[in-house]
Amino acid sequence: MISIYVQILLIIIFWNSDCQIIPRIEECGLSCSQGIHCKSKPSSGIFNSFCHDAPASLSSMVLKSMKISTVMKCVQGSQCSLHLNIKGTLSLDENIRGLEICSLSLDTQQSQCTNVRFARKKSKMLNGKKVQVQFNCIEVKVAQHIYVTMKTVPNYCEVKLSQEYYVEDCRNSDVGKYISDCSAGKFDYNVDRARKIISVNVSNFLQDQDYYVRLCHKWFTCEDAGAFAVIKGKESLKSVSLKYSQLLPCLCIEGWLAIPDARRIQLCPFENDTKVLWDNIVYNPVTQTLAWEPACPVLVMVNLCRLTKSNNHCEDIQNSSKNSSEKVKYSRVDTHPRLCMKFTTKQGSWVKCPFAHGEFPAWKMRTAAAAEQIQVYFTSQTKAQFSVLVCNRTQLASCESVGTHHSVSVGWRTDVDYSVPLQICDIHCDFCGQTYGDGNPAKAMTHRMKSVHSLH
Repeated sequence: MISIYVQILLIIIFWNSDCQIIPRIEECGLSCSQGIHCKSKPSSGIFNSFCHDAPASLSSMVLKSMKISTVMKCVQGSQCSLHLNIKGTLSLDENIRGLEICSLSLDTQQSQCTNVRFARKKSKMLNGKKVQVQFNCIEVKVAQHIYVTMKTVPNYCEVKLSQEYYVEDCRNSDVGKYISDCSAGKFDYNVDRARKIISVNVSNFLQDQDYYVRLCHKWFTCEDAGAFAVIKGKESLKSVSLKYSQLLPCLCIEGWLAIPDARRIQLCPFENDTKVLWDNIVYNPVTQTLAWEPACPVLVMVNLCRLTKSNNHCEDIQNSSKNSSEKVKYSRVDTHPRLCMKFTTKQGSWVKCPFAHGEFPAWKMRTAAAAEQIQVYFTSQTKAQFSVLVCNRTQLASCESVGTHHSVSVGWRTDVDYSVPLQICDIHCDFCGQTYGDGNPAKAMTHRMKSVHSLH
């Protein structure tokens, strides 16, 4: 009996999530509880963007909560559009004149803001009372990724609510039925990670028309990520296979009817797979520049950190933080194996240590023999001290010293021509006149040089 009950419960939960009903509204507007008279007007969001310290009497919890949902506004029962329904709870205070509600599309970076003002006299009388504000006039698109903020007017620092929200896509029964963007098709897909293929099945489009499907990388527009495929309207098979190179969070499936000015629909199923974004780190040993460039648009804070030996914790390096959705660059960077980059988003933090496995050389040495001198050339990307001696290689892994140590300092990107006097004269001719690069002594040398490199 217990197992039967669990199965029934799971089925009910699954059914409810698939068939979520989107409420309808006749008109969008603003409402406030507690009998408070309030009105709204559009705002650019610029004048209230800078915050200042709140009065000592104002609690940082004056904004209690914010809830976001989707509502549908329909004209004559058919032409429907989607709107955000934003509810916020505020404790009235004489220092607060109103609220500013803003939505930012993380797909297009476009924002919409509105100011909500309260009647001054009545709000003072109800000082400390909770009032619920509801606003549902921000129009959104299918499957849009939205960032919503609610701030006080005036804008007091630390008194703010924010939340990310995903608008329902065409798989929702109400959206798929009543929103015109979804009449251009509906996607079901399957990913074959081994073969790097996405199989796309298309339904809910005009069956006598051809249909185009492609993969694209979504920035401000969706840029091609391969050739598009065509589904013939007369064909019974309505599926295509599309190859991809990398599963990026901005990789989207886009489809449209093969008619002029056809609406396009997009499905971006990998939006939360951000881990791959942090691999694109490049180091230039000549300019000592460490850079990272995102393969997809992402709001991220980047900073350098130092990996500790004890617990693998990465300690932040002061004054290295950078907020950017584009390229991040650091100059004059030493190639230390514990120097790392930390990436922080709303989903968490990731640490990448580009020098941990020695991919980037910190210094180079080359040698040459002339007359009774062995010339040693050092090129170092970091300030370093080198110790040089002449030795006689007795075995493959050992070298018996036949001279004295000689030291030389190398500065930033400095070439040093350092001559070591020969203590012996039985140099083989295989060595005479040859030059060896990248710090690799020649295998044919009877006498070779050791170099010991130490960082300051």
